[in-house]
This record gives sequence, structure tokens and C-alpha cells, in this order.
Amino acid sequence: MTDSDEIQIVEKDDPAPHQTACSTDSSQYETLYGNNFPRDTDFQKLVWEIEMAIATGVSPELSAKGTSGCYFVKDRDAKIIGVFKPKDEEPYGKLNPKWTKWMHKLCCPCCFGRSCLVPNQGYLSEAGASLVDRKLQLNIVPNTKVVKLASDTFNYSAIDRAKSRTKHSIMTKVPAVGKKFHRLGLPPKTGSFQLFVNGYKDADFWLRKFDSEDLPVSTATKLQHLFERLVVLDYIIRNTDRGNDNWLIKYEPATSTPKGDSEEGEWSLVQNPDISVAAIDNGLAFPYKHPDEWRAYPYHWAWLPQAKVPFSDEIKELVLPQLSDMNFVQDLCDDLYELFKTDKGFDKRTFAKQMGVMRGQILNLTQALKDNKSPVQLVQMPVVTVERTKEGRVRTDSDQYTQSFSHRAPFFSWC
Repeated sequence: MTDSDEIQIVEKDDPAPHQTACSTDSSQYETLYGNNFPRDTDFQKLVWEIEMAIATGVSPELSAKGTSGCYFVKDRDAKIIGVFKPKDEEPYGKLNPKWTKWMHKLCCPCCFGRSCLVPNQGYLSEAGASLVDRKLQLNIVPNTKVVKLASDTFNYSAIDRAKSRTKHSIMTKVPAVGKKFHRLGLPPKTGSFQLFVNGYKDADFWLRKFDSEDLPVSTATKLQHLFERLVVLDYIIRNTDRGNDNWLIKYEPATSTPKGDSEEGEWSLVQNPDISVAAIDNGLAFPYKHPDEWRAYPYHWAWLPQAKVPFSDEIKELVLPQLSDMNFVQDLCDDLYELFKTDKGFDKRTFAKQMGVMRGQILNLTQALKDNKSPVQLVQMPVVTVERTKEGRVRTDSDQYTQSFSHRAPFFSWC
């Protein structure tokens, strides 16, 4: 989800009364649907700006790509500042506006969905990936949180739209009665909201460019380090959908720019250009078991030449001390628990299995880093699940964990 425009929030000349408070006070950006992020006032401000934009007629725009309801949300100047994915419009959600997955479910029920994932939990997976990214200070996932938004451009049922029209009609004709309604408009939708990144292209685009001409050593080294951060993130959350089209690279030459207006125009590599990576589309992660039926869902980055290079000291110093600490790992599980339990269909047993898979991934990753393995050697390690004997929020010195290995391989191991 990229664009060349710069993300910014422009304050209006006629601010609302609650805008007069200090800029660090989140109360000045009180939202309509209870989106409250007191520890992240910048994010709170963005969500507030989106709600104001929708209220003034700047509606979210449905993306033509993908197989679910994915909306570009804008500020009051109609600049895209984020991507919103409602829970009930996910690929197999009941209100998915695109029929591709509906046909998949109807015509091929035996291959319906991904059996290792909790259905319609993609919005939590998106937010969970951002949480893991921040906890480990990887800084490659655009800030993502669960929010509630309402807009006429979202896909609502006919009943919800009829209710909204009826309430507005009553409010117009009989204001005394209309004032008693709890809500007049369409109901807000819960989903993931991810900040929009600018100037990025699909990793596949730049990787093909880099194949034809070598990068400067310093830039290639930085790309390798950023790639390793992507590997760490994907492996820990067991991302089942990481292709080269859903992680992004931003390449910024320091002294020269591409020639021509088209993407395929002439370009040049210069000394010490800046390069960045963004990991988007993290909605198919956090499985409750390792893939063991039809498909293996491999990490497609494992076929890249960068995956054959042993993990660097930089990534080891960044994550190994934390991943080796069981208290840190349990803190991570606790934070994910606070996030996942907000879902109406939350099940403690299923969540415990999800954390068992994640702990096993962390165990393998920790060992691979200590043994100086490469990413491709990491994904070749036997998958393991580490379950806590007694799941709960209270920790004791007697906490015990049980390891188990998966011996069942998917039917199609290459896809």
C-alpha cells in the first residue's frame, strides 16, 4: 500500500473546541467510537483526523487489489494516511465485498481457508505483528492497531443500511423521538488500521533491479540487516503469506534520481543510497498449529540469495538477549493476550496453542542465531511447539513447558 505523497496531518483554521488542549493530551482528539490510545497520541491524532475527514465527506476508498475489503483512509485534505481492514470483510468474512473467496468456498470447500489459522482473525494478526515488531525494536512494520470506524463506503448489510435510513427519517420528522436513539448512523466496524507508507515499491520490483547491477557495499549490508529483521518477524509469528509482493523496499539515491517517468525507465545506483524495508499484509499469521494438511505455506524469502548468508552480529545483538529470556517471551505472550482477548470469538485454549507455536518458533530462532545459521537453514529446522503446562497470567518459579515436534508433513510441501 504505497503512494508518493507525504503523510501529514494539516490542522484546520477552525479547530473544534476540544483542539485547544496541549498537543500531548490525547483527550483533545477524543474519537467518536471509543478509539483511545493514551500511550500513542500521534496514532490517536491520526484516527481522530480520519473520523473528521469521514464526517466532512472524505470517504475511505476500496482497494481494487486483494480478495477482501481493504480501504485507503484519508485525511481532510484527501491524502491517504492509512489502510483499514474490517474484520467482517476479511477474505472469508460474511460481508467481504469481493466474490473471489466466496467462489472458493462454494466450489472448493475441501481447500477452504487455511486450517492452521483461526478464521476471521486477520485484523488481530495485523495488529499482533506490529506489537511483536515494536517489542523487539525491529521497526519494519508500519504502526498498526485495532480501531473502529464507520463509513458509507464500507460494505454493510441491507438491514443495517435500512435501520440507518429509518433513524435519520425519524430524527428529521420527530426530533423528540430521534434524540433518544443511541446511534443514528451506520454501526462502526472493528478492524486493523495500519499507517500508510510512502515511496515504497514491492520488494520484487527492486530485487529484480538489484540482480542486474550490484548495490554499493554499505547499502547491500543495510539491506541484508533489514532482510534479517523481516526473517525474524515472519518466523516468530509464523507468517503463512509472505511473498515478495507483500513486503516493500524504499530505495532513495543520495545524489541521483531515476531517469524518465515510468517505473521501467532508466535508473542508477549511486554511492551510499538510503534503503528501507516495510513488512505489510501480516494478516495470515499466528497459527494455532503448524501447517500439516494440504499446503506448507513456505517463506518465499527463503529462495532469495540473502537467505543463504548467516545471521549477522547486528541482528544477534538486537534480539538474542530478549528471545533468550523466558520472562521477555512470557511478557510478549501476555501483551498478545491483551490484544487477542478483545475479539468476541476469543478462546483461551486456542490462544494457548497459538502461543505454543510461537514459543517453538522462538526456540528454533534462538538456537539458529547461537549456531550462526542462515535463514534458509533456520526454515529447515524441525518445527516444534512449546506449551506452557499451566496457562495463565500468574507466573511462578515452578512454571514448566512441554516441547513437541510435528511429524506430519503437508501434502504439497512446496506451496
